[in-house]
Amino acid sequence: SSGINAESGSLKWVMDNDPEDLCLTFCAQESRFGEVIETPLVNNGENIDVTNFNKVGYVTAYIQWKFVNRIEEQIKAFKKGFAYVIPLPKLIVFDENELEYLMCGIAQIDVEDWSKYTEFRGGYSASHHVVVWFWKAVRSFDNEFRARLLQFVTGTSRVPMNGFRELQGSNGPQKFC
Repeated sequence: SSGINAESGSLKWVMDNDPEDLCLTFCAQESRFGEVIETPLVNNGENIDVTNFNKVGYVTAYIQWKFVNRIEEQIKAFKKGFAYVIPLPKLIVFDENELEYLMCGIAQIDVEDWSKYTEFRGGYSASHHVVVWFWKAVRSFDNEFRARLLQFVTGTSRVPMNGFRELQGSNGPQKFC
């Protein structure tokens, strides 16, 4: 086998353990239309076993492939098309949050949905006076200020397509806390 799969679990597992028993090579595997495609992560990667000694290099190469190399053509095409509509030098004045706002605008933020899918910790509940005051304050905000609050607490001012029940954290779906 020459890729991360259900048996090996994750790159974290590789980093925390000796990966030699997994028989990994410096290749990545992905399924495209039902066919498994193997891509060398480095020159001659199919002939380089992942060992405890070189596992950091493997993980680094795998991440580079997964998040950069694998989508490089699509990113170039998107950037070319985007630059056709808006010249890229004109975007320098915006940070990523401002650009997201310009491109997407502000969706109507449903405070009832937001509060419904909120998880409480540390002795708080939906009926705790501090929580009641918080939601009362949020209801009094205009939509732009709600979006700023959402940006502050989640990293994005956009409401998930299917509402707050699909709010994404760094580890997948996560309720607002």
